[in-house]
Amino acid sequence: MVSVARTKRRARVWIQENIPYIVVISMITTLLVVFLWPRIFITINGGEAGVLYKRFTIGTVTDYVYPEGLHIIFPWDIMHIYDARVQLVKHQFKVLTNQGLPVYLKIAIRFHPEYELIGVLHQKIGPDYVNKIIIPQIESVMRRNIGKYTPEDIYTNKEGVLSNIIVLALEETGRKYVRISDIIIRSLDLPEPVAKSIEDKLVYEEQYKSYIYILEREKQEADRKRIEAEGIKDYQRIIAETLDDKMLTWQGIKATAELSESENAKVLIFGNQGTNGLPLILGAPLK
Repeated sequence: MVSVARTKRRARVWIQENIPYIVVISMITTLLVVFLWPRIFITINGGEAGVLYKRFTIGTVTDYVYPEGLHIIFPWDIMHIYDARVQLVKHQFKVLTNQGLPVYLKIAIRFHPEYELIGVLHQKIGPDYVNKIIIPQIESVMRRNIGKYTPEDIYTNKEGVLSNIIVLALEETGRKYVRISDIIIRSLDLPEPVAKSIEDKLVYEEQYKSYIYILEREKQEADRKRIEAEGIKDYQRIIAETLDDKMLTWQGIKATAELSESENAKVLIFGNQGTNGLPLILGAPLK
């Protein structure tokens, strides 16, 4: 007991003698903790991913991506945080066609980094990967392929040339640790005289198609009338071959009998006065 009391007394004496030093050390420690807190306690927010750089060991950690949440690291290491969500970047540039005429394109690119490859992306390219690979790669593909076509082909998207070029750009850029969701053509402009000449040509082509349609329709109508006339002619020929005086007389008698039975006519028959031997019929006006 005496030994314990003596130890406590010595400790109190030592503390009293070293209070200034203890205060200074405490203040320094507090300042260091406050200063290094953001470098030790790292928060990765929703939709983000972290890549750790270990200064004194392996460097960039490429086989593990730090997920959302709180992470504690050594203050001499560095955590790089990437946005893992779908992002949008707009870009505009000028391209020359195979005739040397400029085409002004405005595009929008939707993309996001490959989550599992963010560590490799950081090591090989870095945080500025949008300006280092996405925009240059897409622009390069579009320049190379648009240069094979005429302004009219590009302006009218003839046979889907622009769509095919966009597919090529998506495939090539997707090999660089990022996934391109879509490339949207916001606008496509040509020099005013070139655009007007193409538009005029398109108008003339539509008018020509309209004229061809009208001519084809009139030709079909003429063919129909010709066929109809030939049918009437054949009908009349057949009737003329089968009719004789007896048949005409029979048809006249039949028609006269039907007319005499009508409730709307009064029939008077004056003998057999017709030139063809049929009765002569006089009737009152229909009521």
